[in-house]
Amino acid sequence: MVKKEDIQAIFISSFIVVIISILWMFDLNFIYKFIDIKFASWNFDNIFEKISYFSIFNIILFYIFFALCFAFAFVFMKYDIKKYLTNFSIIFILSILTNFISTHEFAKTWQLETPLIALIIGLLIGNIFHTPKWFKDTLTTEFYVKIGIILMGATLPLTLIIQAGSIAIIQACIITIITFFSIFFIATKFFKLDPKFGVTLGGGGSICGVSAAIVIGNAAKAKQEHISITISIVVFWAILMILFLPFLCKILNLDPGVAGAWIGTSEFADAAGIAAAAGIGDERAIAAFTLIKVLGRDMFIGIWAVLVAFLSITFWEKKNNEKTDIKLIWQRFPIFIAGFIFMSIFTTFFIISLQDHGKIYQSEVLSSIKNFRNWIFTWTFLCIGLSANIKQILLLGYKPLMAFSLGVIINLPLGFILSNYIFVDFWKNFLR
Repeated sequence: MVKKEDIQAIFISSFIVVIISILWMFDLNFIYKFIDIKFASWNFDNIFEKISYFSIFNIILFYIFFALCFAFAFVFMKYDIKKYLTNFSIIFILSILTNFISTHEFAKTWQLETPLIALIIGLLIGNIFHTPKWFKDTLTTEFYVKIGIILMGATLPLTLIIQAGSIAIIQACIITIITFFSIFFIATKFFKLDPKFGVTLGGGGSICGVSAAIVIGNAAKAKQEHISITISIVVFWAILMILFLPFLCKILNLDPGVAGAWIGTSEFADAAGIAAAAGIGDERAIAAFTLIKVLGRDMFIGIWAVLVAFLSITFWEKKNNEKTDIKLIWQRFPIFIAGFIFMSIFTTFFIISLQDHGKIYQSEVLSSIKNFRNWIFTWTFLCIGLSANIKQILLLGYKPLMAFSLGVIINLPLGFILSNYIFVDFWKNFLR
């Protein structure tokens, strides 16, 4: 179990929350404040006033803290520590540049959020310059996003998750079922693709992107090239959504809660969805997205994997009696969701036990945890850009791309109707 990426993400997130909480309890909050890095707004006239020896010293401490956390995790996951820490070091330097650029007055004026800048920097470097294969192979995009989502759980009260969970799950059920069968029907009936390929495309477009493509594809015994094509299409559309959805939400003047819910029903990958929700520039959008995508859609992966495995064994593999490895479902099931809920439970009961000091804890400790989470998401967005090969994506066959894209055309307006009309009152009042 300790070799699993999800378990290590839970360990690191729990360590961050627990150690900061303990330091705060003993009035040692100055210790974690040293690594709570925030850049002030700047322009070219005052740039030298904003850069000081102490900020550089804090950045070094911040780097050492996370390098040690990741090194610990890499040991258990049997990763090449030297290569992965080198990769993290490069990503970390790029994240400093990204955050510094995003705090310039020009970026603030034009609402160029950190996630968008990180994605653009990653795409430019990854597609213009030749990056070594070992570097792309050691990008830990999913690992970063899992840690970030678990830390998100620490900032969301358990009562809110219980209250919003039912709405999020209902909305996710509607969008997942309709999108899955739409893509599958279009792929198999219109474009005559193999049913195994169809369910792989459907899983990637309706549940949780890359993870779903791998789990559903393997459960259906789909060809590895079909799984790879699905992953490429998911990445292609995920990047488009990062750029397109926040802009469209602002044009339509959507409430941040409504915008986050719509992004939660429309984005295909957790990391890309967080980037799009962060582009709204409001914490409510990120929280609404997380509940819809993580609590609602991601949890479907186990249900769909069992269903697809049954269909594969009963119909598609009936002639050669191949067996689907059911253990794959457990191996790929998003266990980090349990960490998300556990962190919410921990901080909720911690705040309750503090009574009158609970609000101080929220303003001091949880604000620092949010800042750490934002840094981790920045590393995620950089990795997305660095790993996306635009040329390779454009060389995909038109049939799977069209089947998936038509599913998107159904998904987008459906998600908008659910978020902005059917459940609009709930999402408008969300976190208020």
